[in-house]
Amino acid sequence: MTFLRKFYGDKAFLKIVLSTAVPIILQNGITSLVSALDNIMVGRLCSEATSGVAIVNQFMFVFFLVTFGSVSGAGILTAQYHGSKNVERVRDTFRVKMIICVVAAAAALLLFLLLQDRLINSFLTSETADIDPELTFELGKKYLNAVLISVIPYSLSAAYSTTLRETGKAVVPMAASVSAVVINLVLNYLLIFGKLGLPALGVQGAAYATVVSRFAELSILVIWTAANKRKCPFIIGAFRSFRIPGFVIRKIALMGTPLMLNEGLWALACTVRNQCYSTRGLETVTSLSISSAVFNLMSEVYFALGLAIAVVIGNMLGAGKIEEAKDADKKLIRLSLTAAAFVGAGLLAIAPLFPKLYNTTEGVLALSAYMICVQALMTPVYAYAHAAYFTLRSGGRVFITVLFDSAFMWVITVPLAFFLSRFTDMSIYPLFAICQISEILKAALGFVLLRRGTWARKIVSENEGEIS
Repeated sequence: MTFLRKFYGDKAFLKIVLSTAVPIILQNGITSLVSALDNIMVGRLCSEATSGVAIVNQFMFVFFLVTFGSVSGAGILTAQYHGSKNVERVRDTFRVKMIICVVAAAAALLLFLLLQDRLINSFLTSETADIDPELTFELGKKYLNAVLISVIPYSLSAAYSTTLRETGKAVVPMAASVSAVVINLVLNYLLIFGKLGLPALGVQGAAYATVVSRFAELSILVIWTAANKRKCPFIIGAFRSFRIPGFVIRKIALMGTPLMLNEGLWALACTVRNQCYSTRGLETVTSLSISSAVFNLMSEVYFALGLAIAVVIGNMLGAGKIEEAKDADKKLIRLSLTAAAFVGAGLLAIAPLFPKLYNTTEGVLALSAYMICVQALMTPVYAYAHAAYFTLRSGGRVFITVLFDSAFMWVITVPLAFFLSRFTDMSIYPLFAICQISEILKAALGFVLLRRGTWARKIVSENEGEIS
């Protein structure tokens, strides 16, 4: 027991970590579960439906991460201001998040409306005997046009949920998310297949269900926060004025702009890498969708522990507990690696079974199972890199974070995928494995950066901006 306490932390420490991580695990886990069920329900229609929705979700994924990155710079300060008990500055960071999210949503709507045909066609680069590219394009476009409006409630929810989480109210975003995904699941079943007298709308039904659930999630967050002002003092007067001190804007811009670019560039790199995979046929796109559904679901445990690092370590650094933060970070990384080992074992066990839930070809079934196995073996590597990313970010080392994350993708992973897909006849099996294995280099870089310890620093003061 003494060894376990030293390795993972004592009960008091684990209680703090779990109070942050468990709601995130439940929230993201349920969201991923419903996403997987959505994926399966769409997959019951046909392979073209799975591929069309998967292509659109590649671009929605870029938007989601750009939004996440846009609020991350403010989030670093939110966690540290909360740790130093500076409510006024927490309110300022919330205001900045709201402005950023409105702009991000407007930009996404404009971009998707203008470039939708070109974006979808970029993945239809190779003929596949068993999957019709014209039908895939048609279904993808229908889904995109129906789901577009959901970017507005998603963006605003991000401002609320991240602020609540960074100020110790992680249960509320979890409850809002759980409610939304239940609504999404029920409506998906009714609208995709036409149950209870409703029309069978197929992929459009899945999109409408997503839109309704996003607005439901936002409504819950707004109403609860407004009704609990004593627990959420940052909301008091938050919309009375959007005047924000210049030094707060400068700090957020200094950290937020690189993080926004990082998340956007990282997501875009993933999309380009997947587009390279798609040169091996539409079966590859369908297989990626299937493998990603179960991988994202199973990986939420160590993903959530990474987010817990951002909150717990950020609060410690804000309170000036530098050495405690370093020690706590090591324990959190060990927890992440242990969780990843269990996740990998679980993925290996279900790899041959999960793809059979889909109405698709034998080639897709085999490739999906293979991709799941590769990802399963790599989970400890992914987990360490994920934990290293949030550790570096918690101390405001945004430039190093960008080099570690998106720069790695564009310098190593994307060129590797591009070269192998365009200049060799290599099949998708070794191509996919090689690109995934390259993540070992990223984890090794993270190890070196964390060993240096320069990431741990306090970047706010208790009375910042106040008149003495």
